[in-house]
Amino acid sequence: MAIVPSSSGRDRVAADAAARGIPIEFLERVAASSLEEAASVMGITPAEIVKSLVVKRSDDTFLFALIPGDKQIAWAKLRAVVGVNKLQLPDKDVALEATGYERGTITPLGSTTAWPVFADASIAGKRVALGAGEHGFSVFVEADDLIAGLNATLADISD
Repeated sequence: MAIVPSSSGRDRVAADAAARGIPIEFLERVAASSLEEAASVMGITPAEIVKSLVVKRSDDTFLFALIPGDKQIAWAKLRAVVGVNKLQLPDKDVALEATGYERGTITPLGSTTAWPVFADASIAGKRVALGAGEHGFSVFVEADDLIAGLNATLADISD
């Protein structure tokens, strides 16, 4: 689903979530200087913050990796699930071009291109927070609704 990038990031997130039947809740929050601080501000644990990472394939296409805040991508595991030999994190300008979102706001919801989504299995069954398309906001969502609505591949992709 291609989303027109002229609307605000939150509007794009809300419209895409609604179209996919994913209930979300926006939270306006102050800027945080660390993952731990962000979690504290939102009253959750770092594991309940999901990082939406844009990952570049060697053919110049992308995917989203949804990783709990207290974990890192397990590159070998992700490559095996995706079925490729090489993946990398693009620089911030490439990520912006691929999604329409700046780092710190990235989410698969409302991305200018609906890239495939791979979610770490450890987020299943939890209520999580993720980027909301704009600085100063987060989105709360049931991970199971997000995974189903995005048709995400659920796998062990983190360490």
